[in-house]
Amino acid sequence: MAQFHAYENRNPASRKRYPYLLDIQSNLLGELRTTVVVPLCPVGIAESLRISHLNPSIEIDGERYIALTQELAGMERKRLGKAVHDLGLYRDRIIAAVDFLVTGI
Repeated sequence: MAQFHAYENRNPASRKRYPYLLDIQSNLLGELRTTVVVPLCPVGIAESLRISHLNPSIEIDGERYIALTQELAGMERKRLGKAVHDLGLYRDRIIAAVDFLVTGI
């Protein structure tokens, strides 16, 4: 498991809305049973809900997704699907969104 990697959503009930889950937890906490994820939603579904500082736009294989930072959740690592994308390029935007969620600035 690696910070800022996107994983396939294995849950059939939510996969269409959230095809990817973005692991945002520090690699220093890799021994924990759980990790913190942010769901990624296709831009066509989430664009009207987007707050620019809170919901960065992320591109995966030419498709745009919105990081729904306000819906972050903890989940067991073993429930994550396969790691499919390294989104470290978006690190600053993702951290800024989490900061905005927690501090409002």
